[in-house]
Amino acid sequence: MYINGQWLSLERTFPVYNPATGERLAEVVDGGVEQAEAAIQAASAAFPAWAATTAYQRSALLYRAYELMMQRQQELARTMTSEQGKPLRAALNEVRYGADFLLWFAEEAKRMYGEIIPSARPDQRFLTQLMPVGVVAAITPWNYPVSMITRKLAPALAAGCTVVLKPAEATPLCALAMMEIFAEAGFPPGVINLVTAADPAPIGELFCTHPKVGKITFTGSTAVGRKLAQMAAPQLKRMSLELGGHAPFIVFDDADPVHAAKGATLVKFLNAGQACISPNRIYVQRGIAEPFLAAMTERVGALRVGDGMEQGVTVGPLVNEAAIDKVHRQVTDALEKGARLHVGGQRLREGGLERGHFYAPTLLSDVTPEMLIYREETFGPVAAVTVFDDPEQVLELANDTNYGLASYVYTRDIARAFRMFEGLRFGIVGINDINPTSAAAPFGGIKDSGMGREGARQGLLEYVEIKLGGFAI
Repeated sequence: MYINGQWLSLERTFPVYNPATGERLAEVVDGGVEQAEAAIQAASAAFPAWAATTAYQRSALLYRAYELMMQRQQELARTMTSEQGKPLRAALNEVRYGADFLLWFAEEAKRMYGEIIPSARPDQRFLTQLMPVGVVAAITPWNYPVSMITRKLAPALAAGCTVVLKPAEATPLCALAMMEIFAEAGFPPGVINLVTAADPAPIGELFCTHPKVGKITFTGSTAVGRKLAQMAAPQLKRMSLELGGHAPFIVFDDADPVHAAKGATLVKFLNAGQACISPNRIYVQRGIAEPFLAAMTERVGALRVGDGMEQGVTVGPLVNEAAIDKVHRQVTDALEKGARLHVGGQRLREGGLERGHFYAPTLLSDVTPEMLIYREETFGPVAAVTVFDDPEQVLELANDTNYGLASYVYTRDIARAFRMFEGLRFGIVGINDINPTSAAAPFGGIKDSGMGREGARQGLLEYVEIKLGGFAI
């Protein structure tokens, strides 16, 4: 672990496995409440001096971390593929995406502007100043184990906050590699701290109840996000929650079905479907349903599953056995209730895949609201297609969910595109665009998909309070 500028070890450890091969990669320190307490105290002690640094000083350190991250991108990507499973090319893309947050907030740190507000009194002046919230507790997920660290830590550090990071227990090696970068970049002791643990629950509870923690930022399931919010509520603690998704992907009959099928395949099977923005419900207008399904069947069937280190692999393993069981339960339920299977539909054990958690890329059609896959987030490599007739009704169908993170629309009608953009109750809408994310763009959802935004100017504002000064002159 990394606490107060020091690397600390314990006799107690937990193993980290490669989900593609079952290989034990490493033993990682198994921290607990005592270590988390020490990390919070270190961050609290370091906060006054760090908050007093200039924006230019914080910017320079973030930029140095960006440079180091780019220099080590191949090494980081290989660590990610070994530990998390995604294909090496996808891991490299994530490392570069994660580095963009360091670069963006290195620049944004210098734009923490206040303002002068006119007063009704001639002898009075108002001014506002942005001040950091204090110690930030960051809890990051396993599916994007590098970029979710930088997406949280970069704005917090830019704002003048200190941080305690608790990474997912499945992917601590990526977090350790990132701590080495932050340490080498020159961040002062206590500004960034890392606690690894096999059991996240006690540490999460401490984060939520500790009086010296000013903010919680969490990416993960809606169920865990709710628990954290409930525990933090008595102290009115600031929170950013990026939770589950149930994204609709709507294809109108004026769209090119082959182009839409290509986009749907790329975003659905990204990270083996283990992405909160992954489309879970694909609605295709009847007029182009057959050519769309034909094109998508061909593309899904051509996906190559395997160890992400192997050349040409496009879909890696799922995170664990529970994920395999959930995906197969949804597929089985859909088929029993009348869905049509175009390709896939089974666990893969042949050709050296028997030691990993692999599920065949799957395409279902004739999916109805009675099926589990229509209502539950899948988080796996299964595309579920529903055919629709009424363009007005599909908006109602798309919004019929408690989630509200990402959504997608394919159409060549500009008026329809604007109506869908304005009508969809989601924090992100991609119009003919399967990658509506960037360090420069605000990312986040509504309803059960969470609160707050990451990235962009809005991402910095999540880590500051507004102080008002009233001056009588």
